Amino acid sequence: MTNILILVGTESGNAQMVADALKPVLEGAGHAVDVSDKAAGKADLEAHDVLLVICATHGSGDIPTNILPLAETLERERPDLSGHRYGIIALGDMTYQDTFCGGGKKVDRVLELCGAKRVGDRLEVDASTQPLPDEEALTWVEGWKSLV
Repeated sequence: MTNILILVGTESGNAQMVADALKPVLEGAGHAVDVSDKAAGKADLEAHDVLLVICATHGSGDIPTNILPLAETLERERPDLSGHRYGIIALGDMTYQDTFCGGGKKVDRVLELCGAKRVGDRLEVDASTQPLPDEEALTWVEGWKSLV
């Protein structure tokens, strides 16, 4: 059993919808799962072995406001997260090609800078072709849950 923290970065609620869909799937696989949209620093992550970041993108490829303090703190302080593994589900819209999934890509980079090890490939969900991001995420998590 793994302790998983689903970190939600959302502006319109789509990332929260994905988190709500994935939590019971991960729990059904025997993992303990918490969900947070308010993590602000390393201390908020310490009780969990694995992080699953579900991050929307807004503005010009920006990280949502609710998860921005965490990303900024981690980037500035660079705490040692080498004991953590993580997965990323990035939500974006391909009609904005230059900034597609920018929020999730930025959080991915920050976690990597802190030494966390990504498990599996980053899922990038395109809202222009997949209006319900939870459907694609449910398929992706079936493979990901066996890696953690």
